[in-house]
Amino acid sequence: MELVSSRKNNFTITDEFNELKKKVHDRLVEVLDLSLIDSLEAKILRQEIRKLTERILSEDSIGIPLNSEERERFYREIQDEVLGLGPIEPFMHDPSISDILVNTYNQVYVERYGKLELTEARFKDDAHLRKIIDRIVSAVGRRIDESSPMVDARLADGSRVNAIVPPVAIDGPSLSIRRFSVDPLELEDLIHLSTLVPEIGELLKGIVGSRLNVIVSGGTGSGKTTLLNVLSRFIPEDERVVTIEDAAELQLKQDHVVRLETRPPNIEGKGEITQRELVRNSLRMRPDRIIVGEVRGPEVLDMLQAMNTGHDGSLTTIHANAPRDALIRLETLVAMTGLNIPNDAVRRYISSAINIIIHVERLVDGSRKIVNFQELTGMEGNIITTQEIFTFDQRGIDKRGRVKGQFKMSGILPRFTERFKAMGIPVPYDIFNTHKVFEV
Repeated sequence: MELVSSRKNNFTITDEFNELKKKVHDRLVEVLDLSLIDSLEAKILRQEIRKLTERILSEDSIGIPLNSEERERFYREIQDEVLGLGPIEPFMHDPSISDILVNTYNQVYVERYGKLELTEARFKDDAHLRKIIDRIVSAVGRRIDESSPMVDARLADGSRVNAIVPPVAIDGPSLSIRRFSVDPLELEDLIHLSTLVPEIGELLKGIVGSRLNVIVSGGTGSGKTTLLNVLSRFIPEDERVVTIEDAAELQLKQDHVVRLETRPPNIEGKGEITQRELVRNSLRMRPDRIIVGEVRGPEVLDMLQAMNTGHDGSLTTIHANAPRDALIRLETLVAMTGLNIPNDAVRRYISSAINIIIHVERLVDGSRKIVNFQELTGMEGNIITTQEIFTFDQRGIDKRGRVKGQFKMSGILPRFTERFKAMGIPVPYDIFNTHKVFEV
């Protein structure tokens, strides 16, 4: 009896195949020495699981004929079931996949090269998916149930996980995984992907080298953290850097780096460490630069204070749809501190703390681009003034569905060029001319 049929060179999972897998898995749990899981290397453990699976399949009570291809697939899935994340484990080893989105047990999407696609991966039922979720959250000392139906966690490789279960999730458990890149993108990769052009890359090097305070704004999945990682590469090796994140994603290459990560409350609701506490603590750690993965709450006030009190060259990201929206959101986040600070004072504080806003977007073809670059120039009345240095102008879509456009300079000579000269950094005067257009 053939349990798995071929379609476009991929297996279509049948109920019989899943039922057999469940039987073997249950039997495997009975005979497997669970204490070995933590003591043996993953490679050796997979070999032991394969041997036990072969033995179980040979038993008369479960023996069902499988061809060689089906049998190899079966061994691999059993290994993933015991040691990994079940049906979605193969996606965790695919470098082209950036997000894994499990809507319900029988609907799994992945994002590949910026585009969502439905996969043939399936869980057996809600209980199967719930078991994988429990395995993830229990590994980090968290729990998920009806009394606490939502959880954020992090896998061993650094990937971010969000899980939500009934009664909040109406159609069944849902799981979202933001993959952690083992080899983060470098400036050359962003140039190759047309996120920016080499001339803009040199400008970014100068901005970080001259210790300007930078905010990277953009929507979810627009590439803010990736760009922040790239900007961090230009920090000199002799500077002490402190990074603060909700979930550790930044991968700095410098030696003198202290990485801090927030901690959620425990089951009793105690022990929480917030970003605001970490930012405050970092000021006592003698940092040359502070990098906050993303400002999203009251910690923004402490971040602005750090920028205004000698910690030049600090970097952070913020969710926003445009540079001006980023400034409005900063004001809103300061208001969340509960301090009665006049709006004018907040705006003056922001304008004196931040030098540059770089706005990134994910375009219709899935590509990410720096679409706007603005310099803050001060205040005019009670309004923060900015000047646009360059923008990305989308001109259309080519035959392959890729965005066509150009990076256009505004013709304005930025004020930070004086800082470049003072720091001994070459000023790329030529790229600020209005005739400079970079086609991509």
